[in-house]
Amino acid sequence: MIPVDEALARVLSLAPAPQPEDVDLADALGRVLLEPAVSRMTQPPFDAAAMDGYAVRSADLPGPLPVVGEAAAGRPWTGTPRPGTSIRIFTGAPVPPGFDRVVMQEHVARDGDAITVAAGATGPHIRARGNDFAEGDSLPAGRRLGPADLGLLAAMNVPRLTVARAPTVAIVAGGDELVPPGTTPGEGQIISSNDLTVAALATQAGAQVRIMPLARDSEESLRAILTDAADADIVVTIGGASVGDHDLIGRVAADLGVDQAFYKVRMRPGKPLMAGRLGGSAMLGLPGNPVSAAVCAVLFMQPLIRQMQGTEAAPPVRHGVLGRDLPEEGERTHYLRATLEHGVGGTVVTPFADQDSARLSLMAQADALLVRPADDPARKAGEQVAFIPLDRA
Repeated sequence: MIPVDEALARVLSLAPAPQPEDVDLADALGRVLLEPAVSRMTQPPFDAAAMDGYAVRSADLPGPLPVVGEAAAGRPWTGTPRPGTSIRIFTGAPVPPGFDRVVMQEHVARDGDAITVAAGATGPHIRARGNDFAEGDSLPAGRRLGPADLGLLAAMNVPRLTVARAPTVAIVAGGDELVPPGTTPGEGQIISSNDLTVAALATQAGAQVRIMPLARDSEESLRAILTDAADADIVVTIGGASVGDHDLIGRVAADLGVDQAFYKVRMRPGKPLMAGRLGGSAMLGLPGNPVSAAVCAVLFMQPLIRQMQGTEAAPPVRHGVLGRDLPEEGERTHYLRATLEHGVGGTVVTPFADQDSARLSLMAQADALLVRPADDPARKAGEQVAFIPLDRA
């Protein structure tokens, strides 16, 4: 067995360099910028009114000041600005040169075509040209784009982006006992859920995923499905990697030319993890227990997908306060499902009492994985601990 850090390093070494792809801005949500996106605009492109009111010169206050024109968004005033005058102005309209203040209409008394500004009126209520961003500003490479980023890039007048190509992931689950959701299980059969869980985790990390047909417990079935999956960037198998089953996957993978990087990691859950290269694909062999498969997908598959997109790969580690006492840890790094409670004193991390690796219901309730190093001594509630937050979206 190898330690977790070494296993992750070997998994990440399987990733090729990110491949560029140009996409329309509307299709860029969740994609990772491979080249900086440079603004073609300055925003606002002019000094703009931040309120409905009147554009004036501070030196002319309190007036009375004649109203000599009107400006609205998309309809600027085109007259000649002169001292001792004002213009009616609406939010978003360009403020004519020379006017240094917009007075809110609530602070103005208007009599015919002249205004008087009340004492104590606030201001200047002008958004200066370029106070949001300027032409040439950019979003950096390596940024995963969210909804606000797309809005910003649209305002920057950037119609297309160079992003990392989304890695393709083929999910291969196997076992004679497995049947698809919606099927009535026969004697000794169960519903296949691991493939959907792992596929969702791959999608969450930015991959394009396809779930392969369920493999049967035969070399012929597994070989056919792995051959069909060979065009994916990453091939993920689930199950068949424990002591009793490893020979099946090992024999088939060997026949297909796999270059194995490691087998077994000093961790729980998830010890029977395999990684290597199968032709042009990275290959991960996840354990079959539901929680083990999910934990290994979070710790190894998602980082590999992120590495292929040129973004921060390793799972984020945070720190909080332990919510209950824990006994001493064994010889393997332990990832405990836990809940998080955020308060003024920090984040309280409380692991479930039951850590059975077959209980997917507890994985669904977990907010985080509490990380306990190998041979960690007994811990008391209130001590500092490390955890990896889980994205439940």
